[in-house]
Amino acid sequence: MDVLTAKKLVIAAGEKLVATGLIARTWGNVSCRVDEKTFVITPSGKSYIGLTPDDIVEVAVETLEWGGSVKPSSEKGIHAEVYKAYPEAGFVIHTHQKVASVISTLSEGIDKITGEAEKLIGSKVLIGSYGLPGTKKLRKGVTNALHMSPSKAVIMAHHGALCFGKDSDEAFDVANMLENVCTDYILENAKEKLGIKADTLDDFCSKMADMLAKNKKTVEIDKSLIYNSTYDRENGKIIFTNEADGSEISMDIITCECTGALGGSALAHRNVYLSNSKFNHIIHNTSSEVVAVSRLHKPMKPLLDDFAQICGTKVKCATEDNCGRKIKGKNAVLLKDKGALCCGSVEGDAQAVDMIMSKSALALLGSKVFGKAKEINPVEAKLMRVVYLLKYSKKANQ
Repeated sequence: MDVLTAKKLVIAAGEKLVATGLIARTWGNVSCRVDEKTFVITPSGKSYIGLTPDDIVEVAVETLEWGGSVKPSSEKGIHAEVYKAYPEAGFVIHTHQKVASVISTLSEGIDKITGEAEKLIGSKVLIGSYGLPGTKKLRKGVTNALHMSPSKAVIMAHHGALCFGKDSDEAFDVANMLENVCTDYILENAKEKLGIKADTLDDFCSKMADMLAKNKKTVEIDKSLIYNSTYDRENGKIIFTNEADGSEISMDIITCECTGALGGSALAHRNVYLSNSKFNHIIHNTSSEVVAVSRLHKPMKPLLDDFAQICGTKVKCATEDNCGRKIKGKNAVLLKDKGALCCGSVEGDAQAVDMIMSKSALALLGSKVFGKAKEINPVEAKLMRVVYLLKYSKKANQ
C-alpha cells in the first residue's frame, strides 16, 4: 500500500471512531500498515476532526523512528507490537470505548468467548498489565498480552482497548463486537454473583444503585427540570437550555432575575459559576450510570486513566447548595441523587468531562460486580492530570 492511501484510510477511520463514540477528541489512536517495515499513525494531541495527510506520521515498525515536524502518538510502540506479532494485521485502533473500559479495571480479562464473537475476535480477551500512558511499562504489559493472546483484541488495564484486523473494517467490527462481549459479560456476572437480573446496562445501573445506595428507592429524573448552561460573562447572564425541549431561559447571575420559570438544578449552576471563574459551560449529566453513582453519596476516584487526566484525583458528591465549594479545583461534581454537573471553560471541555463521567461511573458500578477494584495510585493520577493540563488540553481545543 502506498503511504498516501494509508494516511487517508487513517483519517477516515479517525472520523468514524469519533462518530461512533469509540473515541473522542485526542483520545486513542489509529494506524495503518504500509508494508512490513512501516506504518502510519495519528499525531499526538490533535483532534481527529480536520486532520490532513500531512498530520499523519510515518513510523518504522522495528525502531519507531519517524521524521518531520509532527509528533506521532505516544502509543506508537503498542501499534508496532501488533504489526510485529501479527503479520496479517493491517489496521490497529486503540480506543477508550465505554464498556470495555469497565473490564479494564478488573484483575482478569474475559476467559471465554463463543459464537459469532469468537469467530471474529477469538476465544478470549486478555488484560495487559498497567503502565502510565505512553510509557515503556504500558508497552511491555500490552506486548506480553499480545504474545499470549488468541484474539484480535487486548484490553489495557485502567486504560482502554487495542483492536486490530486485516483492514479498517475488520478492526471496527472487532471493537464494536468487543463492546457486545463486555456488556454480556457484565450482565451475566451480575446475575450469577449478585442475583441482579438486567437486560440492559441502564437497568443494571439502576438495580446496582438500589442494592448499594443508602437511598433504596429508585430515583426518577424529571428532564423538564434539567438544564445545560453557558455563562455570558460579559453581560453577567447564564443561558439555560432545557434538556426536555431545548428551550432557553436567561438568568442574571447577581439578581437571579429570569426570562422564564426555572427550577431543579438551576441554582446549582449559578453556585458553580460564582465559585469558579474558569468555567463558562456546564452539562448536567443524568445518564443512568451517573445518576446511579450519585445515589451512593460518595466521591468518585480514578479507576481509569482518562478520569485522572480530565477530572483529577477525586470528584466529590454535594448538594445543590454547596456544589460550588465542592467543585473547586475540579471539573465535575456529583449532585446527590441527581447525576453530575460537568464543567469546562469551553463547550468541548464540558463535553469531554460529560463523557468521562459516564464511562467512569459505569466502570465503578461494573467493577463492584467482581469485588473491589483497585484505584489508580493517587500520585500517578495527579501526575497524569498535570501532564494533561500542560500538554494535551490546549491541543484538544485547537
